[in-house]
Amino acid sequence: MSGITTHVLDTSRGCPAVGVPVALERAVDSGWQPVGRGTTDADGRVGDLLRSPPEAGRYRLSFDTDTYFRSLGEAGIYPEVSVTFVVGHGEAHYHMPLLLSPFGYSTYRGS
Repeated sequence: MSGITTHVLDTSRGCPAVGVPVALERAVDSGWQPVGRGTTDADGRVGDLLRSPPEAGRYRLSFDTDTYFRSLGEAGIYPEVSVTFVVGHGEAHYHMPLLLSPFGYSTYRGS
C-alpha cells in the first residue's frame, strides 16, 4: 500500500469521481517537490501516489477538478482543489479523501 492515498467522491451525484488527475508534492526548502501523481480509478481512488512510508513533513495534494467537471459537461467554481497537510514522525499511512461537488468541497483524514 502507498504511504499516501486519496479517494474522491462526487457528493452531487452520490458516486466516485472517476478520472480526476491528482498530484502529490512535498515541501522542501526551495518550494514544492513533486513526489507522485495519478488519476482516480473507477472507485474514485488513487492508491499508488507514494511507494513507501511518507517522511515527516508538509505535503500537498492537488486535484484537477476542472478536468473532471469538463468531462461531465459541467462548470465547477473550483478548477483546482489543493489540500496541504502535515505528516508526523513515524506515521506509516495517510488517507486524505476529498468530497466534491461543483460548488463546494471538504476533506478529512481517513483510515
